[in-house]
This record gives sequence, structure tokens and C-alpha cells, in this order.
Amino acid sequence: MMKKVFLGFTLLVMVNVIHGQRKDRKEKKAMEFPMTEKHWTSVSDNVEFMDYKSTNAVRSTDDKGLAIMLKDFEFTNGTIEFDVELKGMGFPGIDFRIDKDTLNSEKCYLRYFGAPNALSRNTLQYAAVLDRVNLWDLTDDYQAAATLYEGKWNHVKLVISGKQMKVYVNDTKRAALHVPALEGITESGGISLTGNVIYANFVVRPNETEDLASNEGYDPTYNDSRYLRKWEVTQPSDFPFGKDIFMGIENNPGVAINPAYLDSTGIWKPIKAGYRSLVNLTKEFGGSDIGPRKLAWIKTTISSETAQEKRVDMGFSDEVWVFVNGQPLYTDRNYYGSPGMKEPKGRCTIENTSFQLPLEKGDNEILIGVTNYFYGWGLIARVADTEGLRFN
Repeated sequence: MMKKVFLGFTLLVMVNVIHGQRKDRKEKKAMEFPMTEKHWTSVSDNVEFMDYKSTNAVRSTDDKGLAIMLKDFEFTNGTIEFDVELKGMGFPGIDFRIDKDTLNSEKCYLRYFGAPNALSRNTLQYAAVLDRVNLWDLTDDYQAAATLYEGKWNHVKLVISGKQMKVYVNDTKRAALHVPALEGITESGGISLTGNVIYANFVVRPNETEDLASNEGYDPTYNDSRYLRKWEVTQPSDFPFGKDIFMGIENNPGVAINPAYLDSTGIWKPIKAGYRSLVNLTKEFGGSDIGPRKLAWIKTTISSETAQEKRVDMGFSDEVWVFVNGQPLYTDRNYYGSPGMKEPKGRCTIENTSFQLPLEKGDNEILIGVTNYFYGWGLIARVADTEGLRFN
């Protein structure tokens, strides 16, 4: 009797294992999506599906980028591969996990503006898309060099697992880009391709993630207690160019914040710096590709054991006004494309700027006005050292 029970149990386990293996193979089966109207929807009106170099391909019919969407497909995790031939200058790339209203997604793209440089860190970039805003100016960390070819296919491979991604370009053994924490807000969704290029040989392997961990990877700022991570924030208000935060007053220092732009009855709510210690205001309030200028205020408190000065390193986009204990301290701009843009090339990083912060003994309120009119907006702040300090 015991032998029969054991045999039955063994057979049941074997059946379950075989079924699991078959299911796993089915989930990881390569799915080919040739570049034809059967599989792809034209989003732009300059799309041409054609035979090219003995395969189905798609290209734009002019010098502008095309846009196509994969039909009836929901992508969560797995491997995506495709070939791309450079055709014109621009930012060809892929969006995935696109939500139904196409407002949010994850984006990975190439940059092509002349003869490729294999050492150029600007060749490849990942950026989250939030509220239709590409956060390229908040994600300098996710740029990388890659070898690109002109006049022939470039093979691109993305391995996506939960919060992480690796991207391979013409080298299937070494990833050109590793993203330890995808910063979008979608977990699954559609796939689209854009750019003034030729695409072909598109393949998806659902759930094939090559043992890439799905949880968020290491944050390079995690162990650094110098970053200011706990803030409060107000709702943004319209702040057209030509308007000024300051208004004149009779007593020293002769200026104060115009109450039209900082309402004393305004509601403050907590906001925490996220991955990379970035206070991402686009994630909180949305942003603008290029649109009306907006102003929000954030504040925090630093307690000091003595009266002292500390250097503050700060990254920001697009403008900041810094006040300490109600007094103006520092103003700056980070306009991309202008001669005065901050390194690296107008992106928000801790390298942007630094200034001396005078602290009184006891609690000190740090108040910062931050504006947005160009793509993403946010702020990163770090004191040089924490001796004699406490962050509230």
C-alpha cells in the first residue's frame, strides 16, 4: 500500500514538473513581429512598411521621425530585440510598458548626430516618461557609451526584469547600459518605436530575463547620510517669465518674497527624495516638454549645535531661489542649451552647483523655490559634512 501511495505521489510530482517546464517554455517562447501592418499600427503619417535587405522593415517617408505601436500586445518582463539602421539625425528608440492613455512609459533611445563615437557617454539613454514628459534631464546617471555602425544594422537587445534593465548594443556579451532602478510608474503595457531610422527583425521573449534581479538595485546614495531627503512641498503656481519672486521692502535686507508667489495660508505636505536622493517634482505634479513656467516651494529644517557654515552641493532643474531663515541666500539657473547651463549639459545632478549655507544655533528653515518650463523638474541637495547637525 505504501509503495502505491509513494509511486502515485512521485508520478504527481513528475507531472507537475513537466507541466511547469512546458508552461515556462511557452512563456519564454520567442515571438516574432515582422514590420508589417499586420503587427504594427502607424501612429505618425510618415510610415512606410517595405522589403529591405531581404527582410520586412519600416522607415519614415521623410526626414522626420516615425512612430509605430505594436498591436494587441502587453509587455511586462522579458527580452526585446530588434535591428535598427541609422537614417537621419535624432533620437530613435523604444517605449515599453506604455499605459492605455499613453501618458506614462519607460523609454530607451540612441542619439545619432554625426559620426558615432564609441566612447561618447551620450550615445544611449534610459529615461522614464511621466505625464508625457521625458525625464532625460533628471536621469544623467542613465546615459552610456555604445558602438554604433553607419550603413548597416545595429542590433539592440533589452533585458527587463521588474525594476531593472540591461541594454546591449552590437555586443551581446557586455551590456552597454545597466539601469538598477527603472523610475517609471507603470508595470506593464504596450510597446512603440520612434525615430528617423529603419527598423527590422523585432522579437520579444516574454519572461526571459537572464537571471536579472527584479527588485530595485543598489542606490549609490543609500549609505550617504549627507543628503537632504525629507522635505515639505506646496502645490505649484503659474509663474510667467518677467515676473519676480522678490518684492522690495524698506528694512534690511530690502527684499522679501512676493506673497503672490508664496501664500502664507498655503498647504504644505511631506515629500521624500526617492532613488538617487532626487526630489522628483515631475512625479508629484507633472511637467512640461516646453510650456508655461511653474513655481513650487520645498522646505526642510536643519538643526545645528552651533552657529556655523556648511557647503551645500546641489542639483536642480530649471531655476532655484534659496532662503535660509527667511533671508535670500542664493539664486541660480540651469537652462539647457544656454551658455550658462550647468554641467553636465543642463541636466540635474549633484555636480550642478555649490554654495555656503550659514546656520544659526538651533533650528534653521531652508526654503527653496523651484521652477519648471522645460521637461522634468526636481532637486538634489547634500551638505559637505554632518558634524553638529541634525536633519528633521
